[in-house]
This record gives sequence, structure tokens and C-alpha cells, in this order.
Amino acid sequence: MRPIFKAFRQIFIGWFAICSVVISSVISLVISPNLAIAAPVNIAVDFTKQQAIEVKVSLSNTANELKFFPDRLTFESGKRYKLLLSNASAMKHYFTSKDFADAIWTQNVVAGNVEVKGNIRELELRPNTTAAWTFIPIKSGTYELHCSIAGHAEAGMRGNITIQPSA
Repeated sequence: MRPIFKAFRQIFIGWFAICSVVISSVISLVISPNLAIAAPVNIAVDFTKQQAIEVKVSLSNTANELKFFPDRLTFESGKRYKLLLSNASAMKHYFTSKDFADAIWTQNVVAGNVEVKGNIRELELRPNTTAAWTFIPIKSGTYELHCSIAGHAEAGMRGNITIQPSA
């Protein structure tokens, strides 16, 4: 056999061997019962279906103290909460935290027979009233809480709200 044909034959056999290995590997992957194929993952979560975690906060008390009880609140992002606000005092008070309101998604606020939806920045509670604020924290951080009635924050009606990243 001529040397040129011999060299051509060796190159052809080499390429044939490589192609055979590649083709058999592909075929074994296709028909392998242990093959892991990534399927589309639906990561959409309907947070409104979560059971709301209830947190009670009193704006003052029957002694008319100018304080939130408790004055430090902690939430975890991605969880659904129902903030149960009450005012047992003889004065109206505000639950005001604009930056906190910007860091959450409000599902609704229910007060009496009224349900309010949309962006809430401040809630006024008149004497002996309650409200339920359902929301999902989104943005981590620590936010100031205060009563915006003149003199109330200065007298001690202030606090902090912390949103921690989800675990």
C-alpha cells in the first residue's frame, strides 16, 4: 500500500474512532434512565396564600402613655404578616413609618367595615379603635416609627421597625 494511502487510512480510522466515541456518548446520554434533565421550574409564589403571622401593637394604653407597646418590631422579608393595631387611650394616635411603608407590599388594611387597599403610609387610630394591616415585607432595613401628632414623638411615642432578610 502506498504511504499516502496508509497515512490517509490512519487519519480516517482516528476520526472514525473519535466520532464513534462521541456518537455513543450522546446515544447513551439520550437513552440513559439515570439522565437528569432540567425541567422548567415555576418559582412564582402566591404570598397571599400564606397564613398571616399576627403581631399585636398598642398605640398608647388606658393610662394615656405616649408609647407604642411594643416599640420595637421585627419582621422577615417574604413572610405575610397581620399587624393588629389598637388604641385603648382617650386620644387619637398615628402609626407613621413612611420608609417602612415603602419597604413592604400592603395587601390591605381593615378598620371597622372598611377595607383599604394600596400604598399605606400612615394609620390614624381614634380612641378605642382597632385596625388590621396585612402586608409582606420586601426590603430589609431598620425604619423609624413614630406618632405624627405634635409633641407625641418627642414625649416618647417612637420606635423602630426592622425587616430582616429571609432565612
